Amino acid sequence: MTCPICAKHRGEGDLVGPVLWADDLVVVSHIGSGFPGYVLVETRRHVAYFDELTPDEVVAVARAAHGAARVLKAVLEPLFVFSCIVGRGVAHFHQHVFVRHPGTPPELDWTWVESPLWPAAEIEALCDSLRAGMTDVMAGS
Repeated sequence: MTCPICAKHRGEGDLVGPVLWADDLVVVSHIGSGFPGYVLVETRRHVAYFDELTPDEVVAVARAAHGAARVLKAVLEPLFVFSCIVGRGVAHFHQHVFVRHPGTPPELDWTWVESPLWPAAEIEALCDSLRAGMTDVMAGS
């Protein structure tokens, strides 16, 4: 069985989304749908769980997730930036970093997945801003 995240890193499959930043250990990308401000930090190496990461991968994931959170906050001005590691759907390590947009109904604990989606051109422009921010943040962090 082919790993969908490994395929994504090759530019194949349904999970492909705009890459915001990458190095030898991790890839940071925006999800491919029109929901603005949902980023994934994934290890390049196929490894399933957090406890299986090498010390260098742990540092790279932490730096990338922190950088993504800072950039999302600066660009989108959300109410909050959340992050979580779940690991039940795909057995390839990935950390979710996502925003809670202003206007999210207060009864929702996390984020408003039914919120209006952005058109592709707006997501592309957002990703250009996020990419520039990630480049700056990762160079200086």
